[in-house]
Amino acid sequence: MTTQSLLDKTYKIVLNRMIKTGVAPHYTGIARELGVPVQDGRKALHDLVKLGIPGIWLFPDTDYISSFAPFSSLPTQYRISVDGDQKWFGQ
Repeated sequence: MTTQSLLDKTYKIVLNRMIKTGVAPHYTGIARELGVPVQDGRKALHDLVKLGIPGIWLFPDTDYISSFAPFSSLPTQYRISVDGDQKWFGQ
């Protein structure tokens, strides 16, 4: 089981990347930022999703983040713009 501290850091990494770029990170990037082996980064991501936090899920049968509330990695009809820059989609 992934520690609470590692889950907190994983959550922060994903949310910050979504805010900064509009794109969810892959678990390899999460592992790099956590300073852990790639498989531990993958496990941390899956353990975070398994917590059942509403609005956080992976695309079925993959390791790709589909949604990380309030953002969506998949284009939706809910476009989010800040200062005229539209790089986010809402759930």
